[in-house]
Amino acid sequence: MTTMIEAIQQIGREARQAARAMMRATSAQKAQALHVMADALSSQRATLKAANQRDVEAAKIRSLDNALLDRLTLSDRSIDLMIEGLRQIAAMPDPVGELTATKIRPNGMQVAQMRVPLGVIGIIYESRPNVTIDAAALCLKSGNAAILRGGSEALHSNLALGKVVSHGLMAAGLPESAVQVIDTPDRAAVGALITMTEFVDVIIPRGGKSLIKRLSEEARVPMIKHLDGNCHVYIDEFADLSMAVDIAFNAKTYRYGVCGAMETLLIHQAVAPTFLPEIARALIAHGVELRGCARTQALVPQALLATDEDWATEYLGPILAIRVVDTMSEAIAHIERWGSGHTESIVTSHIIQAQQFQREVDSSSVYVNLPTCFADGFEYGLGAEIGISTNRLHARGPVGLEGLTTLKWVLQGHGQTRG
Repeated sequence: MTTMIEAIQQIGREARQAARAMMRATSAQKAQALHVMADALSSQRATLKAANQRDVEAAKIRSLDNALLDRLTLSDRSIDLMIEGLRQIAAMPDPVGELTATKIRPNGMQVAQMRVPLGVIGIIYESRPNVTIDAAALCLKSGNAAILRGGSEALHSNLALGKVVSHGLMAAGLPESAVQVIDTPDRAAVGALITMTEFVDVIIPRGGKSLIKRLSEEARVPMIKHLDGNCHVYIDEFADLSMAVDIAFNAKTYRYGVCGAMETLLIHQAVAPTFLPEIARALIAHGVELRGCARTQALVPQALLATDEDWATEYLGPILAIRVVDTMSEAIAHIERWGSGHTESIVTSHIIQAQQFQREVDSSSVYVNLPTCFADGFEYGLGAEIGISTNRLHARGPVGLEGLTTLKWVLQGHGQTRG
């Protein structure tokens, strides 16, 4: 145990040193590293998929559920998305060194704020090997050092992707220790990482409730996190019902395992008799189990009666809770009571309803006429995301480059003294 903890501390020590070097990294170096990583992902596709297959086969033996298997699997499409994300991040403006508008004080002092890296970021994640690339790329571009600790179920995939990252760093003349992948599945490594305040500046967890709960209880390093994604779509009385069917179906069935998947569908009572049977037929044909309120059951006899647990649950699978409401205010109240502050959407053609919904719903992302599965940094134009934050402080929603930086005050003068 002592040896393992000492090893994690050494990783932290090297990351702290690398963070100082990363503050000096040029935009050209960062872009070069990212492009080399993208090229390596393409040329080493077979090697990466072979490593991933070892993880997938082991996961099947351990009977991991389908949602976790989906997140674990590296397909050609997911590799292509990682490559595209790397190139998009490389092309984005470098946030480090950006200045806010300068204010001139009465004595002539110039006051502004400069965007700077957070320092050393520890990322703890489960199942998704693509996080290794996304996290490395975003931390690199924002001038941070990163310590990555993926789940044991993706160990071979993460180590293979870590070699791709190291190759890119070395090619650009940046320290390999700027991105380190912890190579032990020992849970004690997580305990060491989240308490190393002398080496780690922030922890970003990406995983299930049990992981987030443990980290919230044990971490001494500040965290950027979200607990779950209990996302809602509300079909307003002024909705285009053809559009509403498409949006609701996509929000639920795009991918069950993403945190932006719709888990509860709210429908205004005025359109429920027309809309609900149609969307129910489409979802049931797709294999989705429906659980609804009494009014839902009256229109869709196949629906099971929903309980409070259903309103509160992030299913991450082919189950959907449905409730018919009398007003938009009732829909907003339901979201406030049961939502997790992640992503909600209204389908409406009434601009006042849309504006009120976006103003009053207190979640990190609020949409109009879009499915909640767009909750993704890549879709927001961030290149990739390191996570989706439901925190109120520092970063909220998909965390991209700016979310991995902070601001410091910078002042300039010409010899003024304070009298």
